[in-house]
Amino acid sequence: MAYAAPMLSSPVAASRRNPLGIHSFVWVGGWDRQQCEYAVASTSAAGYDLVEVSGMQPGAIDIAHTRDTLQAAGLASTVTLGLPVSGDINSEDPTRIERGRKILMDALDLTSGIGSDFLGGVIFGALNKYDVPTTDAARQNSAAVIRELAQEASKRGVRIGLEFVNRYESNLLNTVQQTLDYIDVVGEPNVYVHADVYHMNIEERNFRDPLLACGDRLGYIHIGESNRGYLGTGTIDFDEVFDALIEMGYAGAVTFESFSSRIVDDQLAVALCVWRDLWEDSMDLAVHARAFIEQRLGA
Repeated sequence: MAYAAPMLSSPVAASRRNPLGIHSFVWVGGWDRQQCEYAVASTSAAGYDLVEVSGMQPGAIDIAHTRDTLQAAGLASTVTLGLPVSGDINSEDPTRIERGRKILMDALDLTSGIGSDFLGGVIFGALNKYDVPTTDAARQNSAAVIRELAQEASKRGVRIGLEFVNRYESNLLNTVQQTLDYIDVVGEPNVYVHADVYHMNIEERNFRDPLLACGDRLGYIHIGESNRGYLGTGTIDFDEVFDALIEMGYAGAVTFESFSSRIVDDQLAVALCVWRDLWEDSMDLAVHARAFIEQRLGA
């Protein structure tokens, strides 16, 4: 796929205190040099403050080029990923645990190397539908790796975010409360809740109570529609979501996330269960999402 730099220019609201982000998968399916340049240019043109870089293959990314491209555009960044089954730290298999540990440490190198201060996603276990419940031993193994990751991240000024997901994508962390309890087990001050309203819409009774329960341990939030399409076209009560964020004084990043097989490759589309596409125009989707979020944040 050829990437042409976008020409759209869209100012960011000066009165908004929350940085607005967008996941790189809205723009590109990978992160080679050309994809990096296109995603960064598109993010800037659409009026966002940061781009969320996929760290699914952290060792394959040109760190120096990414850092320089971000700096030239004046954009911030975050890094997120989901661990593969072969690197599942929510496991009793030492080989999988060590492989997952290596992936996470490589992702931390990527995060600090590009100048980001946040590494999040489904990093506590595999992004996968499990056939059985987790075990106490697997949970402890997971927490031990995250504890080690957090301790190393602290030395580099990086915060760690745990993105709890729905029951079809993890058997360990599906709710805010489970995530808070797990953070207590990890016991490191730079570990935060990474909330995603798409998953909360499946697993939580409402949005307000769990978000308020996070307090100052809410470190990052994904905004996505129930159908993964344009915001406002599904069933998520975004008024409740944003009212809660305003009530709790959340000042962190608010990042839009959506997927289309038009962008991601077939393998990733299957992993993310993208069976039907609800959008084709990345820029139109992104500009709509930014305006939607800004309006609800009161900008």
